[in-house]
Amino acid sequence: MLAATALVILVSGIGLPPDLFGSAPREQDWSALAAEVRIVDGDTIRLGDRTVRLARVDAPERGQGCSDAAGRWFDCGAAAAEALSRLVNGRSVVCIVAGRDRFGRGLGQCSAGGVDLNAGMIGAGWALAEDDTAMAALEVEARRGARGLWAGGFTRPEEWRRRN
Repeated sequence: MLAATALVILVSGIGLPPDLFGSAPREQDWSALAAEVRIVDGDTIRLGDRTVRLARVDAPERGQGCSDAAGRWFDCGAAAAEALSRLVNGRSVVCIVAGRDRFGRGLGQCSAGGVDLNAGMIGAGWALAEDDTAMAALEVEARRGARGLWAGGFTRPEEWRRRN
């Protein structure tokens, strides 16, 4: 009888913490000191042994060609990575990570020294906004100002990836 009662209690969840199965935090703070930060590309950062993709941001891939205002070809993926490196500027990085992308990288809203890296890349014109109204407004301003990618010609990163 006692075993049956214990089984009923266990199965019904009585006596268990209310969030036992959903207790993992939806958001996590990931950070790295400046010496541990590595720029992978225009929308990906390594924080020590963790990889974070900037959420709602799509930057060109390394090796992706674009043209400048004079029509000359350049590697806009490398230029985007350099732009992210300038935003980080040798500082520690903090990211609020919520979810993962299809490659298992954390998706994060990141900052370095108070500088919003996600918004900074879009505002500087080196990345495009993904499904975010506030970020889309930054993209429009970058386009109007002919900043970054918008200074010349380029193929949208998602289109370039499909072809290559």
